[in-house]
Amino acid sequence: MEQKELKFNLKEIITRSPRLDTIVMVEEFIKENSGEFRKTGLFNSLPKKIMWGTFNVILKYLYENGKILIDSEGYIIYTWNPELIEKLKNRKRY
Repeated sequence: MEQKELKFNLKEIITRSPRLDTIVMVEEFIKENSGEFRKTGLFNSLPKKIMWGTFNVILKYLYENGKILIDSEGYIIYTWNPELIEKLKNRKRY
Protein backbone atom coordinates (compact mmCIF):
# COMPACT_ATOMS: atom_id res chain seq x y z
CA MET A 1 0.00 0.00 0.00
CA GLU A 2 1.37 3.38 -0.98
CA GLN A 3 1.40 5.91 1.83
CA LYS A 4 0.61 9.55 1.18
CA GLU A 5 2.39 12.31 3.06
CA LEU A 6 0.16 13.78 5.76
CA LYS A 7 0.01 17.57 5.77
CA PHE A 8 -0.54 19.04 9.21
CA ASN A 9 -0.67 22.81 8.48
CA LEU A 10 1.19 23.62 11.69
CA LYS A 11 2.51 27.04 10.63
CA GLU A 12 -0.06 28.86 12.70
CA ILE A 13 0.01 26.46 15.64
CA ILE A 14 -2.08 27.21 18.65
CA THR A 15 -0.09 28.21 21.70
CA ARG A 16 -1.46 25.53 23.99
CA SER A 17 -1.23 21.77 23.78
CA PRO A 18 -4.26 19.51 23.40
CA ARG A 19 -5.60 17.93 26.56
CA LEU A 20 -5.10 14.20 27.02
CA ASP A 21 -8.84 13.46 26.91
CA THR A 22 -9.04 15.23 23.53
CA ILE A 23 -6.12 13.19 22.14
CA VAL A 24 -7.72 9.96 23.39
CA MET A 25 -11.10 10.94 21.89
CA VAL A 26 -9.56 11.56 18.46
CA GLU A 27 -7.45 8.38 18.61
CA GLU A 28 -10.43 6.22 19.64
CA PHE A 29 -12.59 7.72 16.89
CA ILE A 30 -9.91 6.97 14.29
CA LYS A 31 -9.50 3.44 15.67
CA GLU A 32 -13.25 2.76 15.44
CA ASN A 33 -13.56 4.29 11.96
CA SER A 34 -10.21 3.33 10.45
CA GLY A 35 -10.05 3.94 6.71
CA GLU A 36 -13.51 5.54 6.48
CA PHE A 37 -12.59 9.24 6.51
CA ARG A 38 -10.20 11.66 4.92
CA LYS A 39 -8.83 14.45 7.10
CA THR A 40 -11.66 17.00 6.75
CA GLY A 41 -14.37 14.35 6.96
CA LEU A 42 -12.79 12.96 10.10
CA PHE A 43 -12.61 16.43 11.66
CA ASN A 44 -16.28 17.11 10.89
CA SER A 45 -17.39 13.71 12.27
CA LEU A 46 -15.67 13.80 15.66
CA PRO A 47 -18.03 13.30 18.63
CA LYS A 48 -16.94 16.63 20.13
CA LYS A 49 -15.91 19.73 18.24
CA ILE A 50 -12.29 20.86 18.58
CA MET A 51 -10.21 23.58 16.97
CA TRP A 52 -8.64 22.78 13.56
CA GLY A 53 -5.18 23.62 14.92
CA THR A 54 -5.65 21.26 17.85
CA PHE A 55 -6.80 18.54 15.45
CA ASN A 56 -3.66 18.97 13.35
CA VAL A 57 -1.40 18.78 16.41
CA ILE A 58 -3.11 15.53 17.46
CA LEU A 59 -2.83 14.01 13.98
CA LYS A 60 0.86 14.91 13.84
CA TYR A 61 1.42 13.27 17.24
CA LEU A 62 -0.42 10.08 16.21
CA TYR A 63 1.39 9.98 12.85
CA GLU A 64 4.86 10.48 14.34
CA ASN A 65 4.21 7.74 16.91
CA GLY A 66 3.17 5.20 14.27
CA LYS A 67 -0.47 5.05 15.29
CA ILE A 68 -1.93 6.32 12.01
CA LEU A 69 -1.03 6.62 8.36
CA ILE A 70 -2.75 8.01 5.33
CA ASP A 71 -3.26 5.91 2.22
CA SER A 72 -2.72 7.03 -1.37
CA GLU A 73 -6.34 8.23 -1.59
CA GLY A 74 -6.11 10.34 1.58
CA TYR A 75 -7.96 8.06 4.02
CA ILE A 76 -6.64 7.96 7.59
CA ILE A 77 -5.94 4.44 8.84
CA TYR A 78 -5.30 3.34 12.41
CA THR A 79 -2.17 1.18 12.47
CA TRP A 80 -1.25 0.77 16.13
CA ASN A 81 -1.13 -2.89 17.13
CA PRO A 82 0.32 -3.39 20.64
CA GLU A 83 -0.25 -7.16 20.59
CA LEU A 84 1.87 -7.53 17.46
CA ILE A 85 4.56 -5.29 18.93
CA GLU A 86 4.74 -7.42 22.09
CA LYS A 87 4.96 -10.58 20.00
CA LEU A 88 7.79 -9.11 17.93
CA LYS A 89 9.63 -7.82 21.02
CA ASN A 90 9.51 -11.23 22.69
CA ARG A 91 10.42 -13.41 19.71
CA LYS A 92 13.69 -15.28 19.76
CA ARG A 93 16.40 -14.17 17.39
CA TYR A 94 18.30 -16.85 15.52
